[in-house]
Amino acid sequence: MNILVIDDDTSIQYMLSEICEFAGWNVDTANNGKEGLNVFAEKGADVILVDYHMPEMDGIKTVGELRKLNADVPILVLTVDERQEIADRFLEAGATDFALKPVKAPDLISRIQLHARLAKLTQSAPQQKSSEEKDVFVTKGISKRTLRHVSDFLHSNREPFSVDTISKEIGLAYPTVYRYIMHLLDEGKVETIVSYQKIGRPKNLYQWIVD
Repeated sequence: MNILVIDDDTSIQYMLSEICEFAGWNVDTANNGKEGLNVFAEKGADVILVDYHMPEMDGIKTVGELRKLNADVPILVLTVDERQEIADRFLEAGATDFALKPVKAPDLISRIQLHARLAKLTQSAPQQKSSEEKDVFVTKGISKRTLRHVSDFLHSNREPFSVDTISKEIGLAYPTVYRYIMHLLDEGKVETIVSYQKIGRPKNLYQWIVD
């Protein structure tokens, strides 16, 4: 598997390269978004890791430009910023998921493996869809592949779960899961169940609506 790391911090580049090489993957690196686009256009990649804060072209712009080159490659964003509004901007630009800094090797390896596996499943069973349908998912920041992953978990486990629990169970970052749960709520596929705690505020749980 080939991994492309786009990060202006050479020490983080080195660390990520070491983690990926330990997992047995080939690694290409780029120092900024523009260089990353050139490397991807020339060599391609199976998974791309993109830093958020970079000079000239930040991570959001880089993700958007990468999506113009390839609509399907998994793009994982590396960031210390956990704000949902930032996550939404990245997902709308075409990001697949997030890896929060400081990066932990086991988490990063499992996350890359998950998205590579999901991408391969999509490639092995391609679905025809109109350009109009494709545009809807791009503008909403929703990937059919990731949506199916979240939906399958909720559909298979009919009990209510918190976003945090779903995140841990399916291997996606919290901001990603939250975005997709909100989409499923809008679509009428899941419902909110308020769980009243003995201590603290009530917690929202989410459950698939029985077909």
